[in-house]
Amino acid sequence: MLKKIKILLGEVDLYNPLNEEDVELFRLKFLGKKGVINDLFNDFKLAPNETKKELGREINALKKKVKKKVETFKNTITKPKSSKKSDLSRPVYLSLSGSRHPISIIKNEILSIFNKVGFDTSEGPEIEDDWHNFSALNLPKEHPARDMQDTFFIQTNPDVLLRTHTSSVQVRHIEETPPPIRIVSPGRVYRNEAISARAHCIFHQIEGLYINEHVSFSDLKQMLIYFAKSMFGEEAKIRLRPSYFPFTEPSAEVDIYWGLKNEDDYRITKGTGWLEILGCGMVDPCVLDNCGINSKKYTGYAFGMGVERIAMLKYGLKDLRMFFENDIRFLKQFSCL
Repeated sequence: MLKKIKILLGEVDLYNPLNEEDVELFRLKFLGKKGVINDLFNDFKLAPNETKKELGREINALKKKVKKKVETFKNTITKPKSSKKSDLSRPVYLSLSGSRHPISIIKNEILSIFNKVGFDTSEGPEIEDDWHNFSALNLPKEHPARDMQDTFFIQTNPDVLLRTHTSSVQVRHIEETPPPIRIVSPGRVYRNEAISARAHCIFHQIEGLYINEHVSFSDLKQMLIYFAKSMFGEEAKIRLRPSYFPFTEPSAEVDIYWGLKNEDDYRITKGTGWLEILGCGMVDPCVLDNCGINSKKYTGYAFGMGVERIAMLKYGLKDLRMFFENDIRFLKQFSCL
């Protein structure tokens, strides 16, 4: 066995590889699971005890020499350079890139529409207190209108909750900024609702607010017409229906004329051709007073819309849940937008 090890040591000394592939074959031959070194250690177990000390020393010496040889040649051998020249005129094949989420696309489009006419973007916390989410907005405790929004409260504290609308951002902004105020507030909101094709416990809102002297309902109407035409095209038509919101008076729902071109139009508009897209109204004087603004001097209007609602109309989607499932087949459709 000693003679065999001496022969292998001589083979290692004389070894001179040509390329990286030769080095790897050499490593596997000696150091692989079925390599020479493992075979020697298996034979070592059967050797007489009086020879084991010398055999073990020689096997370890062989193992070290092989490892050193492999490391030396790995660091010195370089891959041969290709003789082929690159063709710089060939077209470039780009790897598949990701895409913006449809909610982000529509949100950015809406913000851009209002930013162009002087609205600043204002954001705030998703975990709110009762004052900013309810009380300051003319919804004192025990007010029946609170039942309009099923709320997620944090632990057992009734004063801490997940915001139910981005109106809370507007309250914070009003408290810190004197008029004139012209902002849009985007963000996620949360309501304790059953998840279905038309509803979700998480969704996105964008709310707008304008406060200044002599602001009227006609100003609000012109802004809504501007938004509808910018979002849905110059032919867009809107109508306003009287409604109720605790923080605006008077209040209205805004519908856009979707038409009755096909069966789907009849289904989603219930045969009327009109679709609701947002709610709006003149800011209630009580809200202005709650936030420290003189309601006798200043007036304002507010509006709010669901981003998912606009996205579903824009892309012809029928199931709200698709926005939250992260199905790559669905998201790939927006890679060119």
